[in-house]
Amino acid sequence: MINRSLVRALVTSAALAGAGALLASCNGGDMSLANNAKANQPVPPKLIADMTAKDMDLQSPILVRLFKQEAELEIWKQDRSGRFALLKTYPICRWSGDLGPKVREGDRQAPEGFYAISPAQMNPQSAYYLSFNTGYPNAFDKALGRTGSQLMVHGDCSSRGCYAMTDEQIAEIYSLGRESFFGGQKSFQLQAYPFKMTPANMAKHRNNPNMPFWKMIKEGNDHFEVTKQEPKVDFCEKKYVFDAAKPPNAARDLVFDASAKCPAYVISDEVANAVRDKQATDLAETARLIAKGTPVARTNTGIDGGMHRVFAARVPEASTGLSEPGDGSSLSLMARAPGTVPSHVNPPKAPSDNLLMGTPEPPKLAAAPAPTPAAAPTRVANAAPPAQNDGFFSNLARKVGIGGAADATASTPPSKPKAPEAKRSEPPRPEAAAPKTAAPKPADTKHAAASRPPLKPSVDTPAPAAKDNLVSGSAPIVSTNSFDSRFGAVK
Repeated sequence: MINRSLVRALVTSAALAGAGALLASCNGGDMSLANNAKANQPVPPKLIADMTAKDMDLQSPILVRLFKQEAELEIWKQDRSGRFALLKTYPICRWSGDLGPKVREGDRQAPEGFYAISPAQMNPQSAYYLSFNTGYPNAFDKALGRTGSQLMVHGDCSSRGCYAMTDEQIAEIYSLGRESFFGGQKSFQLQAYPFKMTPANMAKHRNNPNMPFWKMIKEGNDHFEVTKQEPKVDFCEKKYVFDAAKPPNAARDLVFDASAKCPAYVISDEVANAVRDKQATDLAETARLIAKGTPVARTNTGIDGGMHRVFAARVPEASTGLSEPGDGSSLSLMARAPGTVPSHVNPPKAPSDNLLMGTPEPPKLAAAPAPTPAAAPTRVANAAPPAQNDGFFSNLARKVGIGGAADATASTPPSKPKAPEAKRSEPPRPEAAAPKTAAPKPADTKHAAASRPPLKPSVDTPAPAAKDNLVSGSAPIVSTNSFDSRFGAVK
C-alpha cells in the first residue's frame, strides 16, 4: 500500500503542475510551474533553521499578513502544536494608493481584506520576477460592486495597485508558499490591513471614513490573535463573518451568499468570549488615547502609497510616503535592504507637515462613500483562459479541491509599439493608471522579465556594499530542489 502522505504529495504535485500549465496556456507559453527554475529555488537554509528552532515543519501551512502603514509583510507558519507562529517579517519595498480598500479598476489602491491564495494563483512567469494573485475582488468586494483585476504580490519594487517586494524577497516568499502546497495546504490565507489593528492606530485614524470597514476586518484580526488559527471566512449581508459554525441539531450545512441574508450560525463560546474580551480591552484603550489627545490622522490628499524606510534610505531623494515604522519593529534595526532595489524605482512623495492634526474630532463619524461606477478598465494581463485549454492537470486539481481556474494571474504583458529612443522600454504594470508623479527614467535602461537574472539569492545572504542607488544581493542560488526531481522516483 502506498503511504498516504506520498499520495497526498503526488496529488499536490499534479495540481501544481496543472496550475503552471494553466498559466502557460493563458499566456501563450509552454513553460509550466513544474520546470520553472525561479519557482523552484529552495527555501534558504537559515529560514529552515528558524523553522526547526520554532518547532515547525518545512511543509506545514502558512498564513500571510500585510500592513500598509508599517510597510510590512508577515509570514506565519503552523507549528507542531497546530497553532500559527510568526516565522519572518519582510519590509515591503513599495505599495500604492492610500490607506483604505480598493474600490474600482484603475484607482491605484492596493486591496484590503481577507483572500485565499491557491496554486492556480501562483505565477512563475510574471513580468515582475515572480508573483501571486491576491484574489481581489472576493465575494464581499463583488457584492459592493467593487472592480479591479490582477492585484498581485510580486517582485520588482514597483506598484500600481499591488504589494511589491524585491525579487529576492518574492523568491523566498514564493518558496514558502510552494512548500505549503506540497504539504497538502489547498490555499493559504492573505490578510491585508491598512495598519496594525492596535488601539493607538484605531485612535489616530478614528475620523477616517473607512473606519466601519476597518472595524469589520479587525474582528477577523482579533479572531486570529486570540486563537492563532486561520479564521474561517464567510460573507453575507455584504459583510464579513468569521468562524461561523452550524447550530447544534441543524439539519443542513450553512450556505452563505455575500448579498443575501445571513443564515443562522453560531460561534464557539470559547472563541466568542476571547474575542469579546480583546475587543473590550482595545476599545477602552482607544477611548483613553482619544481622551489623552491623540492627534487625528488626515486622509491622504495626494501621496501615492508608501515604502519601508530601510529601502527609502537607499534611494536618492526617496521618502517613505504614507509608511511609518511600527512600534517595536525589529525591521528598523536592519543594516541593509533585503534584496536589490532596481534603478527604475519610483518612491512615494514626502507627506506634508499637516497630515496630523490635533483638532478635535467631529461629533459624528462620516459614513463610507458608496462605490462609484467603475471607470473603463485598463487591462494589462490576459484574463482566465478558455475552458478548453484547462488541460488534464487543471481538471485534476479541481477534482481534488485544489486551485481555481477562475483566478487569473498576470504574466509578461503583450508587446507594445516601440517607444521613442529617448524613453525607457518597460512592460505595463498591473492596474496601469496614469501615475500621479513620474520619476525621470534613464534612456538606456531596459526593464523586462527576460533581461533580469533568472535566479535570486536569499535575502539573508550577506551582500557587498551598495553602489549608487542599487542595493546588491549576492550570487544567485542554483536550484537543487525542483518539482521534477522531488517526485522523479515515483514517475
